[in-house]
Amino acid sequence: MKFVLVSPKNRTAYNFRGDLIKLIISKGYEVIITGPNRDNVEKIEALGARFVEIPMNKNGVNPLKDLEYQKALKALFDREKPDAVLSYTSKPVIYGSIAAKKSGVKSVTAMITGLGYAFTSQTKKAKVIRKIMSVLYKKALRLADTVIFQNPDDMEQFVSLGLVKKEKCRLVAGSGVNTQRFHPLPYPEKTTFFMLSRVMNSKGIREYLEAAKTVKEKYPDARFMLLGACEGIQDSIGPEELKKYIDSGIIEHFGETENVPPYYGMCSVYVLPSYREGTPRTILEAMATARPIITTDAPGCRETVIDGVNGFLVPVKDAKALSEKMIRFIEHPEIIAEMGEKSLEYCNEKFEVGKVNSDMIKFCNI
Repeated sequence: MKFVLVSPKNRTAYNFRGDLIKLIISKGYEVIITGPNRDNVEKIEALGARFVEIPMNKNGVNPLKDLEYQKALKALFDREKPDAVLSYTSKPVIYGSIAAKKSGVKSVTAMITGLGYAFTSQTKKAKVIRKIMSVLYKKALRLADTVIFQNPDDMEQFVSLGLVKKEKCRLVAGSGVNTQRFHPLPYPEKTTFFMLSRVMNSKGIREYLEAAKTVKEKYPDARFMLLGACEGIQDSIGPEELKKYIDSGIIEHFGETENVPPYYGMCSVYVLPSYREGTPRTILEAMATARPIITTDAPGCRETVIDGVNGFLVPVKDAKALSEKMIRFIEHPEIIAEMGEKSLEYCNEKFEVGKVNSDMIKFCNI
């Protein structure tokens, strides 16, 4: 038996799907993973999977390159004859689902992990891309046997737009979190806030920076950490702009790393003021380390926080509200451990990776 995972980025395959891959292999399947380049192939192969490089044009719509991607996927499916295919994120979902169905794959599953730039931005460019993507999604999801969503808002939006029939839809609690790798850690002495994200507008980076600036004016000893790359793609803020906040001592930027757990141990409170998510993996990791959360009352984010219990929900694009919740933790440090414990309980109850992957293999007909 063979299973193919169509991935947009090698790192997401082993970081976010590693436990799922190992579970599927344990069920007797040979697992093949596609990725756009050969970055970190050894980490994919260490899971027990076989890697196949299939180049993909990540950004924008390029019909010729996208068609080449679809043809390459179909050639793979024709050659390997997998029993099941799972694809995630926009282009793998669209072109992977079409290619799999054309190849006669028995079980074709698409997973919508978030709506991304095309569906969240209101720029003219984003609106044009959204129209094109909607047409492509409708075609692809009509061919998929099952469509998995990570939050109910995304599912309802796709259904209301006529992109997928509701009877095909299934919900999972994000990608889950491995509670052996991410476990409770002691808190630092100084109240410290931490955001882990690509440095993009849609992740709420501007709100985080502005809130940090406001808080430090009143509490100069408060510490603000940022981990994540400036990728220079649409929706990103430039390194020059970020540098102003670093040079003025408002934030500490740690660049990019794959060894994430120690950074959660350096913080008291985890912050993600994102405009929209599937279900943010970083919040789940922070919850597993017993951190209280400040995030937005937005699709995907609101599923992780019971407001006032394991953290706080703030309005999208509201730096003032964000700073007020940060100050609440500074002025009432006793609630950090209280809310952190509730985060851990909620994480174990809903987001533990074994529970999530049990649903995943059922929905993928494995």
